[in-house]
Amino acid sequence: MRAFRQVDVFSTEPMLGNPVAVVHDADGLSSDQMAAFARWTNLSETTFLLRPTTPGADYRLRIWTPGGELPFAGHPTLGSAHAWLEAGGVPAEAGEVVQECGAGLVRVRRTGERLAFAAPPLVRSGPVDETDLARICRALRIAESDVVDAAWVDNGPGWVAVLLDDADAVLDLRPDLAAFGGLEIGAVGPHGRGESDADVEVRAFVPSLGIGEDPVTGSLNAGIAQWLAGGRLPTAYVAAQGAALGRRGRVHVDTGTDGTIWVGGATLTTIVGDVAL
Repeated sequence: MRAFRQVDVFSTEPMLGNPVAVVHDADGLSSDQMAAFARWTNLSETTFLLRPTTPGADYRLRIWTPGGELPFAGHPTLGSAHAWLEAGGVPAEAGEVVQECGAGLVRVRRTGERLAFAAPPLVRSGPVDETDLARICRALRIAESDVVDAAWVDNGPGWVAVLLDDADAVLDLRPDLAAFGGLEIGAVGPHGRGESDADVEVRAFVPSLGIGEDPVTGSLNAGIAQWLAGGRLPTAYVAAQGAALGRRGRVHVDTGTDGTIWVGGATLTTIVGDVAL
């Protein structure tokens, strides 16, 4: 038996964020066992906390979707850090947790009542060529003229993102998931002044990972912030995500004085128990 927590991330209200299943003390489990449990939970991500193998890390994290393993993901990073701390974990450096994962070392800190991670470097960035933009627009069922801008914002999962005119254009998307062909696509659009407590609306479509639309997505928001914060968007802003799925996620983006982008949100344990694996 291993200790287990399910943590709701990016919402202050239970069951309105994005849940992550967290298995503690997972050393000794095989990749096949982890993959099978991730398929069984059927959540967008399931994580496994292990002893670190890299100097400076407080723990190692493996992150799985129903469709396979990811090198990095945002809401599992925050939810797993929350679970590790709640279970008695003490970071080597006060005030900052260091997570080892497939993307390297990721810093997590507490900012008031929220946890926030430092956005990892992009492994692919820059403009989208005409061929890929046409594929994206076919998948989203929009015209190329509807796209204000587009860029690769990949920090591990494979993200490419499009900026649309406004939040309504994002919420109105009805994508053809069968047409994605391996693409993981994010969409972002600004809210009008005073119409929301958030500055932008975000949606994330990931059919290749075994889920159609992710409720609230830290990695995508980190990539979007590295693309747009300080330019088309302020250096600090709030993104809303999940409305199309009946959720109410809020992702807080803040750019530090050193240029580090911190992506944070609320974390709340909803289930505590033991799991037989």
